[in-house]
Amino acid sequence: MASIRDLKRDINNVLGDIIEAVYIWEISTNTSNSKEGDKIIDEAIATFDALIEKVNDKKVDNRSTHLKEVNKELESKAQSLVEKLNKLSAA
Repeated sequence: MASIRDLKRDINNVLGDIIEAVYIWEISTNTSNSKEGDKIIDEAIATFDALIEKVNDKKVDNRSTHLKEVNKELESKAQSLVEKLNKLSAA
């Protein structure tokens, strides 16, 4: 497992990139502040908050395993958000 700092950086970068992609989609389609885009952004922010809270939880029994699970959760949530973004782009 990489360092906790790297995991936090990954969470920030991945979810930040998804939010940025929503803004790019909105600009390219002239649909600023779309409800669909706002929903994805809100979900990305909620995911960020939840994952950072889990990373900062020091009361877990096996910290290494816990952090690996957080990393897996990041991957699955990010994939879900990207799929939702792709549906917007296809529409």
